[in-house]
Amino acid sequence: MAGFDDLEGAYDFSPGAQVPLTGAGSGQTAATHALASAAYRDGPVTALVEANPETKVSAPKFSLFEPNLGEAFARAVQVRMLGGARKALIQSFGCEPQTVVEHCLAANRIRRQRDARLTVVMGIFGLLFLPGVLLWLGGFQLRRTLAGAQGRRTGALGAVVLAALGVLAVIFVIRLPFTGFWAIYLRVMLVAPVVGWLWAKQICERYAKDLRSRWEGLLTGGGIGAKIPEAVPHAPGDAGAETIRLNLAKLAAEQRSNFAFYAGTKGILGMGTRWGSWHLAEELTPAEPGTEIHPFRSWDVARAIHDQLRMLERTPLHTGGFPKPSVQHWIVSHVGEGATEVARPEGQEVDAYRVKDFEVQRICNEQQFDSGNRHYLGVQFVLWDGQLVITMLVTVTVLHHTLRIEVTGHALGPVHSLFTTKPSPKTKTVSKSVRFWETKEITLPLIDTPEVVRLSARAPLTWFPSILDFLGGKLTLPEPFGLRHVWAGKPWSNRFMADDILRTATPVLRAVHAAVLKVLKDNGVSTENFGARSGALSGLVQAAEPKRADVYDA
Repeated sequence: MAGFDDLEGAYDFSPGAQVPLTGAGSGQTAATHALASAAYRDGPVTALVEANPETKVSAPKFSLFEPNLGEAFARAVQVRMLGGARKALIQSFGCEPQTVVEHCLAANRIRRQRDARLTVVMGIFGLLFLPGVLLWLGGFQLRRTLAGAQGRRTGALGAVVLAALGVLAVIFVIRLPFTGFWAIYLRVMLVAPVVGWLWAKQICERYAKDLRSRWEGLLTGGGIGAKIPEAVPHAPGDAGAETIRLNLAKLAAEQRSNFAFYAGTKGILGMGTRWGSWHLAEELTPAEPGTEIHPFRSWDVARAIHDQLRMLERTPLHTGGFPKPSVQHWIVSHVGEGATEVARPEGQEVDAYRVKDFEVQRICNEQQFDSGNRHYLGVQFVLWDGQLVITMLVTVTVLHHTLRIEVTGHALGPVHSLFTTKPSPKTKTVSKSVRFWETKEITLPLIDTPEVVRLSARAPLTWFPSILDFLGGKLTLPEPFGLRHVWAGKPWSNRFMADDILRTATPVLRAVHAAVLKVLKDNGVSTENFGARSGALSGLVQAAEPKRADVYDA
């Protein structure tokens, strides 16, 4: 893409560098860290489907190879956002997607280190004593299949199979009809996998504690950054690391794009649904009869509104108020509500995913009717540490003698509660041995026997991800994909968030109208009708209520 090569030198992935957890952009850390924590989580991957039903999880061929939530999320996000054949991404407002992707890379690296050790265990005990390992794996697979297909109680049959294998192992150790080498081998064949399981359990426990500590650290603010040495080229021919580095740079550039997509009732992708709309439309007439209006264009009005919106953080009183807003000119393209992908523009009018200023002005002045992209002026507030994104958009159109100013409100709520839950120790309540009428809570190991077997079975296939996806199934993310909006909930259930959204409308609307009236007055346009209409809207907006503004009852 034109101009993108200039960005490559702006990113420094020096060896040992860590992702900062605080800093200038720390106003978005809550949403960012909540999403990043999913890369380190355990638990069933079906929880992601519950968070967004558009998420798809393919059924595994063998349940013994299916991934857990963290494994599936980290791999899916890494491939979707850094893959060579990836499609266009939706901007993640209120979030830093590069940080989330880096944590996914870090989580995958930690799991590869664990799997390398488990592969050694499987190599020693799996290859040398393959028949015994296959018997044990078959028993665990049967237990998982029956339990998953017919309910948890049916897993008892699988438990019986495992118990039978245990009894068979004891018989082989005590008495066997064979003698010589094969007698020794058959005895060890069923016992050796148990020794390997004990070794693998220690490895799994150690790495489970590491992953959980990172998960908890991200949500409590005490976590460490994500180290990604695989993104640091160590030699001129290190093509893999260079590719990751450039793709991370492209991801950051796409995040800064000023091109957005309107998807029907879903609103602008990444900004949330439209909840309110206010229109100021009056006829352009000269201020003095017999005179003419001084020529001006839509861009002149939009630029004046832009300058006025940048002053929203100022207040005549020494009190609170708006934080510094982000004011930007947007080019918006319409896509179908059920669209599964979007395409970003290319050509001389685009530089590093951003539409150039001269093209923005041309669209603002000329493309106000009929087909084509549209111009929006947006003022955006990222609040609640990134959990709430309020965007107010302004459009300026001139048709015949009518100037129309439209202000719409969009809101993106907090990330799903799944991503904000902290890890809790695995416990079980049991009766006391002597005082049986009382109970006590005991702490269980983080990794139980079925989980050790699952991780050990998957470990040798870690270096063949396509085979692992085929055998264990994979996660397919919702499209068009953006890290923030696909996992966002509705903000209206939080009273304070809802208040912040509704309070934003009145000052923004008045600032827009003040800028418009000034431009009209400076260019010899009568402001009587505009002023009266502005006053009426100023009264109506004080009773702003959230509505489904993009749903037309027609």
